[in-house]
Amino acid sequence: MNIEVVSLFSGGGGLDLGFIAEGYKIIWAIDNNKNATDTYRANIGNHIICEDINKIDINNIPHADVVIGGPPCQSFSLAGKRNVEDERGQLVWKYIHIIEHVKPQAFVFENVTGLLSAKNSQGEKIIELLKIAFENIGYTIEQQVMNAADYGIPQRRKRVIIVGLKNANFIFPKPTHCEDGIGLKQYVSVEDALADLPEAIRDEDGVVNYTIPAQNEFQQYVRRNVPITEHFIPQMSELDKYIVNHVKPGGNYMDIPADVKSNRIRRLQREGGHTTCYGRLRPDKPSYTINTYFNRPNVGCNIHYKKNRLITVREALRLQSFPDDYKIISSSKQGRNLIVGNAVPPLLAAVIAHQLKIFIQED
Repeated sequence: MNIEVVSLFSGGGGLDLGFIAEGYKIIWAIDNNKNATDTYRANIGNHIICEDINKIDINNIPHADVVIGGPPCQSFSLAGKRNVEDERGQLVWKYIHIIEHVKPQAFVFENVTGLLSAKNSQGEKIIELLKIAFENIGYTIEQQVMNAADYGIPQRRKRVIIVGLKNANFIFPKPTHCEDGIGLKQYVSVEDALADLPEAIRDEDGVVNYTIPAQNEFQQYVRRNVPITEHFIPQMSELDKYIVNHVKPGGNYMDIPADVKSNRIRRLQREGGHTTCYGRLRPDKPSYTINTYFNRPNVGCNIHYKKNRLITVREALRLQSFPDDYKIISSSKQGRNLIVGNAVPPLLAAVIAHQLKIFIQED
């Protein structure tokens, strides 16, 4: 099948890679982040443009069978103050306007679970307004919160997926994995995902090579016959090193001695907080959500399950199910981390793309 796709808010192309793996052809893509578009070109192709989607001529967007993409989700995030009427929150309505112009047979819309509770200043739920808007331009809407771990990704990452079809009701793919492995495959764990990687190095520009063969199905999926980039040890302060040396696998700030020179940690120990904060990964479970600050111990569970260090960019990419030949082009460390943490896991995208083929009629 030659199913043509327009990709919006493409980032580094996690969603696109999944669709490409299932035989779709991306004909046009856009993002306003230069690091992301440079990375996209290096890994996927030159059909992406780096522009503000609000400023482009909508008539320049080609018609396609499918539109994919998730508008920036910070406005709906459960972390921090939500303002659904700021400039980024308004991008969901731009997405609908583009759908109306492109007239695809189907679209796939991805966002954070905070979207489900977000309301506008009139108290109306954004998700319900979205559904009405999609239905008003001719689409039947199905929505589900998908947990990446349920589909073989070594990460508990829950996202709202909305699929719209012109002439049918989308049926979401059933989970293939579960926590205990009863009736389905067992969740892919952090150790399953990372154990074959060689020792991380200190040189950010350096590369390493595999030293042992793939040990499981997931490793076979992500490995490529190339040297491995992005596998360098993140810089840590003396306080970070102290923290990392004391947190046990599956543990968090409660493992850190009370004399630690951090008011924040002592406050967390007194009053509690996010249990993933200052967390170390468990080897036998999927990771928690990989965010855009995985190079810091205080924002999520980012300490390696065995080594006394934070996870590398390559390890974060593995937990996101990116292949080992994926390269990042970025002018800054945080720009690199944004590309990884904001991405849709390619393997999850492929699961959705595979299921969507059932509902697409080839022109």
